[in-house]
Amino acid sequence: MSKQQLRYTFYYIDNCNMCGSRTRDHKILGKRLNQSQGKNPGNKVGITTTVAKCSNCGLVYSNPQPIPEDLQDHYGVLPESYWTREYFTVAENYFESEVNRAKDLVAFKAGMKSLDIGAGLGKAMLAMDRAGFDCYGFEASEQFFNHAIAQMGVSSEKLRLGMIENVEYPENHFDFITFGAVLEHLYDPSQSIMKALKWLKSHGVIHIEVPSSEWLINKLINLFYKINRTDYVGNISPMHEPYHLYEFGLKSFREHARLHGYEIAHYEYYICQTYMPKITDYILKPYMRWTDTGMQLCVWLRKK
Repeated sequence: MSKQQLRYTFYYIDNCNMCGSRTRDHKILGKRLNQSQGKNPGNKVGITTTVAKCSNCGLVYSNPQPIPEDLQDHYGVLPESYWTREYFTVAENYFESEVNRAKDLVAFKAGMKSLDIGAGLGKAMLAMDRAGFDCYGFEASEQFFNHAIAQMGVSSEKLRLGMIENVEYPENHFDFITFGAVLEHLYDPSQSIMKALKWLKSHGVIHIEVPSSEWLINKLINLFYKINRTDYVGNISPMHEPYHLYEFGLKSFREHARLHGYEIAHYEYYICQTYMPKITDYILKPYMRWTDTGMQLCVWLRKK
């Protein structure tokens, strides 16, 4: 379906999804188009929504929040059109650092059960199986689900088609659960974490990797827009690829943990790409490493 045919329902948000604070007290950052904005977003035709940042925990979100009539309008694409050809191979060290961290945190024994939420092509499932976990998963996109089984060799008995809102597993069943790059795509990340915690065994861990609301490059982009006297921002992308609905601060998880009785076992920031002229990387990357303003925030949650 083309972008011209997409239909949305816009829902107003009254409270922060992670800490519960009132959105009327939050900071308005600016507007976001339903397409890539470039240097002059004011010259483009499209739909905008307001982007806000929680004054208490740092969660960045759109308000009102656009929800497509059919989720497949966003994610029902062929895997080949979403990823490069190289993505369809599984390197020997794929997901290795995450698996090793999980093993350390759960005192790993062979056969421990793991769950991949938003399994995509199933690459992380294959890596966890190879590392000795008894791995299961589910995926919302029918095209990705079919490709994972038919092309990647993921077991049809271990991978389900569905969304976190309608998938069920036994309580206290898994030792390790990973969201990967998933939570920023979910409309209710708080309830998604709570549901995953139900499936998790006591002292088990959840791995979450999300866009950081403190990413330096976004701040530089927003400064550029401000200097050019436009009220647009570069945060999130709720109506175009990669369909990010949220950016998270570390305090987002600390506040959520305080409210819901789990703990943060570990966290770190990933620098990733800067998308700036390469010569600036010699300054920007060390600065982001020193100030914890990299692109991605990785947190590990432990069930008490």
